[in-house]
Amino acid sequence: MRRDLSFLIGLLSGAVVGAAVAILLAPSSGQQLQAQMRARVQELIDEGRRAASARRAELESQLEAFKRGAPVTIEQEAGQPQA
Repeated sequence: MRRDLSFLIGLLSGAVVGAAVAILLAPSSGQQLQAQMRARVQELIDEGRRAASARRAELESQLEAFKRGAPVTIEQEAGQPQA
């Protein structure tokens, strides 16, 4: 019983000390961190939209060439399996 109580006291005191150290050593406040994360997520979304738009334009030009009867070559990107 005494051993269990000592373990729980040590666990709780370690958690309190760890939380205090984390708060004191945090590089920025919670609001700043949230703002940074939102900005980074928005950058990733914008980058994905630009990449999708570029790929769509490429595929549309290949489709138009195919409709005109021009030979179409499809380049395979590295890391993608062949069909």
